Amino acid sequence: MDKAKIRLSPKEADLVSNADWILTKNGILLKARYILEEVQEKQQRIFNSIAGVPSEVRHIPPKISKGENYLGLPYLILDYPRYFEHDNYFAIRTMFWWGNFFSITLHMSGAHKDRYLPSLTESFAEMKESGIYFCINEDEWQHHLGPDNYLALKSMDDAAFVKHMQARPFIKLARSYPLKEWEKAEETLVGAFRQMIEWLGFNSLDDEKGL
Repeated sequence: MDKAKIRLSPKEADLVSNADWILTKNGILLKARYILEEVQEKQQRIFNSIAGVPSEVRHIPPKISKGENYLGLPYLILDYPRYFEHDNYFAIRTMFWWGNFFSITLHMSGAHKDRYLPSLTESFAEMKESGIYFCINEDEWQHHLGPDNYLALKSMDDAAFVKHMQARPFIKLARSYPLKEWEKAEETLVGAFRQMIEWLGFNSLDDEKGL
């Protein structure tokens, strides 16, 4: 083996002998999970208050997943709703990505895409104003917001939006929020979830303040 591949740089040598930064990282990830758990609880209350949700979608519980290596960095993902079946998806994904952002993504394909595209089209102006991005990648499992994966909705009009979405097997609409806004992340993400539900044509019956 090439000795250069295993030799530590001065910075690496300092870090490998210091457990403190790993413990700090673990603490941050735990707090990020607490945020997603609170978001999950409020998402469920909102989702359970609306009518017209397909039964196969409503009955699948939320799930929080953890990973260490999305493009080299740790992440947490909350999927709710999370119906992924035979290229017929109905999902909203809330993500914490270390060093990057919190994000929320609407992901639909198949019959669900066809069913809700008219409602999304009606909400186009509001989505555009809200800073939503749309996926242009052929790989629907990439989550970064780089220009090879997402473009701002403000770059197109509603006719172009419909044409683009009709031509693709899936829809992904996303928005990110900076990690420096950590203290209000829960409130922001719950608000974004409620907004996405409304763009799909659902009206929440849960008017509880703070959701």
